[in-house]
This record gives sequence, structure tokens and C-alpha cells, in this order.
Amino acid sequence: MKKGSPVSRTQKILAASAAALAATAVYNVLRTRKVEHDHPPSGRFITVDGVKLHYLEKGEGPPVVLIHGNVVTAEDFVLSGVFDRLARNHRVIAFDRPGYGYSERPQGSIWTAIEQADLLAEAFFRLGIERPVVVGHSWGSLVALELALGQPDDVSGLVLLAGYYKPTVRMDVPLVAPPAIPVIGDVLRYTISPLMGAALMPLNVKAMFGPLDVPEHFKREFPYGFPVRPSQIRAESQDAVTMVPAVFGMADRMRELNIPIVIMAGTKDMIVDHEDHARWFHQQLPGSVLRLVPGAGHMVHYAVPDEVVEAVEAVSERKSMAEAPALAGV
Repeated sequence: MKKGSPVSRTQKILAASAAALAATAVYNVLRTRKVEHDHPPSGRFITVDGVKLHYLEKGEGPPVVLIHGNVVTAEDFVLSGVFDRLARNHRVIAFDRPGYGYSERPQGSIWTAIEQADLLAEAFFRLGIERPVVVGHSWGSLVALELALGQPDDVSGLVLLAGYYKPTVRMDVPLVAPPAIPVIGDVLRYTISPLMGAALMPLNVKAMFGPLDVPEHFKREFPYGFPVRPSQIRAESQDAVTMVPAVFGMADRMRELNIPIVIMAGTKDMIVDHEDHARWFHQQLPGSVLRLVPGAGHMVHYAVPDEVVEAVEAVSERKSMAEAPALAGV
């Protein structure tokens, strides 16, 4: 082979590319270790069916379980103020969903909303959480719904925040799907995906809160490195891929439930359109309460934390929808 031949150049390019990817992977692993060192777990752990779950717990009284959405962790409810407000009168438990925060997401399963709900239901049993009000935000609303459907006698009511309920086109899914692909996805989430995610994170967060400003305390306290860890990227990607299939036929199944349900959404949500989802879902469920928050975006629990607590209290007291006019909203 002659020096400088096409084959030789190709080999050099491949070797350089491999070295660059390896260096990037090392960098991302070290960055993950640093962000976890700087932001250690603040809650407790329980192992359920071989899966280690991290959760926060505070307060005494009727139980309330909080289930976060994509990107964030259980501490999202602490930053919003909802966690501490509820803990004044309730036993409040906020879980890191599998793959988020410090909860594990073992390989070998796609971890659909149903699978996550089944895992949390077992955690409820192990922790002595009886008939809680379940609050789900964004993707977490799917898990909350599946908990109610799978364990109808073990959930006393639902409060759903900025949820996705109806099969609609999601332009973001093709963009975030590659890390969910076996093998190729593993390479991406340890190399390119964390760098891209970190670069886009400020825009992502701005869209989550928009049109309202990102709260100053969120800017200071949110661990921006968590969503771009390789392990959490896998969870976020899988959840995005399974979101649309998760809602097919859900409204028909939900009609079987006989529990209080409050649906809350911001009228300026830039992530999930409130007309296509919150209002539509409310229309499918006679007896549900729809509470629209004018001017609020996707992070509605930051915009009106007291109203979220009001909704939980109403559901916890099992008021009929006719007895809760302040929550009607529309």
C-alpha cells in the first residue's frame, strides 16, 4: 500500500474519529460524576423488583404522591413549592421515575408508563402508602393515569398537570429518539447527545416555562447537568418514543374510573396545547374538573402552586365536582 493512499487516509480518519469519541465519552462520564458529587441524593432509597428507586418524603396525614415529568426529577416539586405546601397537611412522597435523578432504569425493558406505574404501585405497598391522591405533571400524568387504571381501588384521586392525553403529532420525537435505539443509542448518549443536550438546555427550559420567565431560584438550584447524563438521556429518549402509543384508547379506559379527577393546564403552554389535550380530555371524562390557568405555560405548578395544592385538597377530601366550584375554572 502506497503512503498517502485512500485506504491509509480512511484508516487515519476512522482512528481519529474513534479517539475523539472515546475522549468525549470520558469527558461525559467525568462530568456526570461531578454533577452527582455536587448534587447528592437528598431522599431515601427503596429497591422494588430489583430496581432501586429514590424518593423524597415529608409530612404526616393523608398521602399524596407526586410524579414528575421529563427532563426534571422529583426535586422539581420541591423547587416549585408544591412539595412543602402539601407537607403541612399530608404525607407527601415524590419519586424519581426510573432513569431520572437517582432511580435506576435497568436495560432490557422500554419502561412504558404502564411498567413504571406497576413498579410504583409495588413501592406504594412496600412503603405503606394507602389510597393516595396521585399528582402527575407532563409525562408523569401518564404514569398517574396508569396507576389509577391498574390499581383502581388503591388510588383515591388524580390531579393532572399539563398532561399529554391525545394522540397528536410530536415533531420533537424524531429529534430525541436516536438515543433509545440499542447499541447506536448507547454510543450517542455517551458521546454526542450530552453535548447537544447541554447546548440546547437553556432553550428547552425557556420553552418549558414560557411565556413566563424562568424563576430565578430555578436558575440557581436546578442541576442542569442531570438531564444530560447518559443514563437519564436514555430514559428521556425512551419516554418520548413511548408517549404517543401510551395515550391510544386511554380516554375510553378512563371512563371506567369513579374517582375525583382534576385536570390543570396553562393557556399559554408551549409544549402541550391545552385545547388539544386538557380541554379535550376533560370533555371525554364527565365529572372531571378542568382548571385552566390564564397566561401560564407548561410548568403550571410553578405559576400557581397554591392552586395545585387546593386541587389536591379538594380531591383528598373527596368533594364532588359540584362541591368544588372554585376549581371549575371554565
